Amino acid sequence: MNIKNRYRGLFIVIILSISQTLMGQEKLQIQTKTIVDTIPFELTSHNNISIKAIFGNIDTLNLMFHLAASSVNLTKKATKKTNSIHWDKQIDIGSWGGRTNSRFSKNNSLEIGKLNWDSIAVWEVENSGPTTGGKFGPNLFEGYFIEIDFDENYIILHESLPNKAEDYLKMKVFTAKGELFIQGTSTIEDVDYKNQFLIHSGYGGTLLFDDKFAAESKIGERIEIIEEKELRDSFGNVLKIKKGSLPKFSIGNIELLDVPVGFFEGKIGQQHKSVIGGDLLKRFNIIIAANREFIYLKSNQLKNIAYTQF
Repeated sequence: MNIKNRYRGLFIVIILSISQTLMGQEKLQIQTKTIVDTIPFELTSHNNISIKAIFGNIDTLNLMFHLAASSVNLTKKATKKTNSIHWDKQIDIGSWGGRTNSRFSKNNSLEIGKLNWDSIAVWEVENSGPTTGGKFGPNLFEGYFIEIDFDENYIILHESLPNKAEDYLKMKVFTAKGELFIQGTSTIEDVDYKNQFLIHSGYGGTLLFDDKFAAESKIGERIEIIEEKELRDSFGNVLKIKKGSLPKFSIGNIELLDVPVGFFEGKIGQQHKSVIGGDLLKRFNIIIAANREFIYLKSNQLKNIAYTQF
């Protein structure tokens, strides 16, 4: 090769290198521009996501980010310490445990990260995750891709799907009354059972099975039982609360082994939904699509840590 051709080749290599570097920087800048906000959170000892929120510019509270919630709730204990919220009336509302009266307040200002709302409705409730004074759901982040990064403890809101999603497992999300469900597979004695699970970051455990699944799979007879409690209602019906160890649980091609699970046995009918809780969710970095039709999962540094014992 003559000197002229050698320098021409070197020049082309340098140009390509510079071009690729500039393209990479441009791609990074474009992706960064789609970020609406980066919100720090604390992962509590009960596997809840706790985020600082400010009401009326004066009341600072820690709220639980509850993926199965659709309203802003404050506990009675927390509302005793707030000065900005004025209650309008009591309204009869339903919950998993039945019906109750709840105080209601409309047109409140709320600040989370850089986001502000000036007409938020607030409900008063009895409980929230330990160390939090209330909860809110993903509806406050409507229209945004929600990234939950458990490696760095940030919720990142995006205007478009971030490039990193290419390395994540993409799963279809099923919605019902604003709640998000994902398909999971429980393996018992080498038999696979597919079921839809409510994505429930307010529940601190791993998996809670619905009554129908527990009865039809006879799971109580087929897995190792770790703990069992027996309760009786006012009519003498026995309710057995059991905790066991599920040999394998899969979401797509991601597998988790020896997963603690809970279920009920007896004359019941209260647990209509199977649930994936915070102790399992925290093992993935998560991106929820803006249209809530897909969820993207990637195992993180928490995947193989010991499960929480409550």
